[in-house]
Amino acid sequence: MKQVRAFIAIELDETINAALADLQGQLKAKVPQGSVRWVKPGGIHLTLKFLGNVAANRIEEIERALTQACAGFPALSFSVGGLGCFPNPRRPRVVWVGVQEESGTLPRLQKAIEDGMEKLGFSPEGRKFHAHLTLGRTQRRASSGDVGRLGQLVAERDIGELGQMEARAVSLIRSDLKPTGAVYTRLAAVELGGI
Repeated sequence: MKQVRAFIAIELDETINAALADLQGQLKAKVPQGSVRWVKPGGIHLTLKFLGNVAANRIEEIERALTQACAGFPALSFSVGGLGCFPNPRRPRVVWVGVQEESGTLPRLQKAIEDGMEKLGFSPEGRKFHAHLTLGRTQRRASSGDVGRLGQLVAERDIGELGQMEARAVSLIRSDLKPTGAVYTRLAAVELGGI
């Protein structure tokens, strides 16, 4: 059975992507070379649910469940800003930019999607949802000193707000891992505010 690596996310507009690319360029110039594997700016998404490998013949079923989960949710506006690390700046594994959405719609939407996917047999995320955009991940071969310097740089850097956007759709996205990085293909887009 053919498998597809898939996730559910909000795709970013060009303005936000450009701001993230600019920020990555600034950070790359300051962090130890080779210590971070940066995400291509066009490949940065606001991930709402990672599904992993799914049978290709389940894509329509997932799209139906996603449409149901998004029903009744309005388009939502959010701002992007603030730099951080998971799990923390002392041991950074993931470098991210935060997402702020004032109305509380985003976490409710994410929970509805999580619940809808759980009904299809996808395990719920063990951690609380933390809206973020992944800029890069530390390389396994990076020295502890380099990783420490990265965490310190992130902790000291105040980037303010990079921009705002309105999300009008949620996408089901296929991820193909290549030696040059992941290639993303939108399989479906579910409009928000449609019902």
